[in-house]
Parts: sequence; structure tokens; C-alpha cells
Amino acid sequence: MGVLRHHDGSGRGHRYRSARGIAGRSTARGHRHRRLGASSIGPRGSAEPPPSGSPGYRGFVGRTGRIIAIVAAAVVVLGLAAVGGFLALGGLDRWRDAQAIVVPEQYRPVIKEAAKRCKAVPARVLAAQLASESSWDPRAVSPAGAQGIAQFMPEVWEAHGVDGDGDGIIDVWNPIDAIHSAAELNCMNRKLVEDVPGDELRNILAAYNAGFNQVVRYQGVPPFPETEQYVERVLRRAERIEL
Repeated sequence: MGVLRHHDGSGRGHRYRSARGIAGRSTARGHRHRRLGASSIGPRGSAEPPPSGSPGYRGFVGRTGRIIAIVAAAVVVLGLAAVGGFLALGGLDRWRDAQAIVVPEQYRPVIKEAAKRCKAVPARVLAAQLASESSWDPRAVSPAGAQGIAQFMPEVWEAHGVDGDGDGIIDVWNPIDAIHSAAELNCMNRKLVEDVPGDELRNILAAYNAGFNQVVRYQGVPPFPETEQYVERVLRRAERIEL
């Protein structure tokens, strides 16, 4: 920086910055400011993160991570809310009902014939029972151990299984035997709950699900959520089934 000294006779010199020195210093500061500005702005004019490893960078990463976590949590909450609403409005049951009303072609004549065993349970109700029990799967096994397309417990099958196709073998895995056995069990339950007040068909269906003794005990459909839902589901599906 250029400096001029002026002596006024007092022995003390006064310092004055020359115009050149001032201009040079201003120019240097301007260059430094421009360099700082260029290093903090990205190619599109947006701010870039601080250098990796610096305290500022760690703070930047931490804030970004928190934002991502908040957004992810919001997405999960919205997704769960949507699923909850779907279930609350009966969406899953409606979807299952839509699947249930399609009776496999090979079972239609069997169901019609088996339903003749019990006039109190029409063929379409018997079909709805089978759809609700196993979704038409002749190899189905429940967590409780119920087996086949009609979901017989082994001890119940032992007592009430019938030879539906006349081959001399009573086989729970044979859908023809199982369908005829379900109709036969409906007919037996009808006799066992005939003195119970209320709707006869509902009582028969409840007896199939919970056992006739529970229907007799509660004098109608027992207050078990599973049984109540089963009865309503079968009747709802039966309305939409065509054979």
C-alpha cells in the first residue's frame, strides 16, 4: 500500500493512503469476496453442502436425514390410515365376497345334489359355506386342524363323514365326500336346534361353526364374534351366488 508522509514541522509525520493503495486494497477484497461467493454456489446457482468432514457438513447431513425420516414416517402413517380405512369400510370382506361368489364349475353339480340332503339349507347357502370355510381348497388345513373343503375337525369327520361319491371310501380330502358330509351335518344340526328360538337357518349355520351345544346354550346364535361374522358372511355371499 502506498503511503505519503507529510511533515508539519512538529516532528510528527502524518500518514496518508495513496489512491493507488486504496484502490489496490479494494480490488483485493473484491477478488476475495468473489472467490468466496463462487465456492458457495453450485453450477445451477443453488447452495452446495459444506465440505465433507466439516462441522457444517455433519449438521447438513443430520438435518437432511431428519427430513427424510419425517417424510418416510408420514408416508407410512398415511399408508396405514388408508389400509385401516379400507378394512373399516369392509373392503377386505367385499373383496373376499367377490371371490367367493364364483363357484368352480366342477363343484356345482355336487353342491346341487348334496343340498337335497337338507332342504333347510339351500344349495347357494351350502356353496357360500364352502367358500367361507376354505375358499374352495380341498386340501385346506386350518391352524386349529380343520381339514378339507368343508373344514371338518378329525373327530367330527369320524362321526359324521359320509361316502358322497359311492366309492366305498369316506375321505375328508375328497371334495365330493366332504361336500355331502357338510350337507348331512347341516341336516343333523337342524334337528338338534329345532327347539331353539330365532331364525332356523342362522341357528343351523351357527351350529356348524360353533357347535350345536353352543346354540342351545345361548338359545340362538352365540355371542362369539367369529360365529356372528361367519353367519353374516355366509348369508351375504349366498345372496350373490348363482349355481
